Amino acid sequence: MFLSLIFVAFLFAVIQGFVRVVVFFWEWLSRGDRLGEERVERAEIALDQSEDVLERELARAERKRGLGRLFARWHASGEAIDEYLDHLSLGWYQAVIIFFLGSMAGLLIEEVWMLVSAGLTESRVGLVWGPFSPLYGLGAVLLTWMSFHLRAHGAAGWQVFLVSAVVGGVLEQLAGWSMSTFFDAESWTYLHLPDHITQWVAWRFLAAWGVLGLVWCRVVMPRLLYQIGMPTTRRQAVFVTLVAVYLVADVAMTLACFDRKAERDAGEPPSNAFEQWVDTNYNDEFISSRFENLKIGGERDLVDADGNIVLDESGRAVTRGGEGK
Repeated sequence: MFLSLIFVAFLFAVIQGFVRVVVFFWEWLSRGDRLGEERVERAEIALDQSEDVLERELARAERKRGLGRLFARWHASGEAIDEYLDHLSLGWYQAVIIFFLGSMAGLLIEEVWMLVSAGLTESRVGLVWGPFSPLYGLGAVLLTWMSFHLRAHGAAGWQVFLVSAVVGGVLEQLAGWSMSTFFDAESWTYLHLPDHITQWVAWRFLAAWGVLGLVWCRVVMPRLLYQIGMPTTRRQAVFVTLVAVYLVADVAMTLACFDRKAERDAGEPPSNAFEQWVDTNYNDEFISSRFENLKIGGERDLVDADGNIVLDESGRAVTRGGEGK
């Protein structure tokens, strides 16, 4: 028990230290050389308008008593954020940061969920470098873009729910189909679920996407964009550009590794020095250990003509290689 308390205290100290470093670094980025006058002016106007609303609402809250004052302060914060979003210019800067954060947060949530629900601790990353799952990052960007524009048009909750469900379903279908078609790989399948629509889309998860989109639009997106803001210094722009370049390189390298994996399975030797380098440094053993939840080639489940997973006598799924698991 004593050791557990020490570990919790140590973990809390590490997290607190990490947050302090991130805050210090972000403040340092904000103190660099200023960008063009027009871009800085737009960011400052948005912040000034937001602060004006916040000051007015807080002054009004001071005249309230008890819980009324508490809820007035919460309302004031929401009003200030709404005013800021009305002046926000949404672009590549916010998209890169949201993709970066969403890729890591989604991976962490999935890892924790699989540990709690199935006791699995396997690696579920989606890229060869870093703790990223690009499907979650792309989903976060699409939900943010969708939520931002639906908010601007005053969309109702049911409209946000339906659009989010469609966006999530299309994203899963395209991602699953692309992996299967181009790399003969499978990261998930819903064929074992009674409500599956396709191999990669099921009604229950469309509903989950709808709820997620509604929560994202009403709760997460406004405060997230408020915290990210708009770039005002060259340090901010350069840093986010470098992050974007890294992520593009990471995605490109991942695609190259899976392309060579598919070619190796087909018996095709490397055709140039780069492919030979990929085979040496990102071989089958690396792919297997890095992407533990991924099924490739003969490891994929065998599916019959009706689109159902083939099971052996013991009820285990049969792989294309002919083995049950």
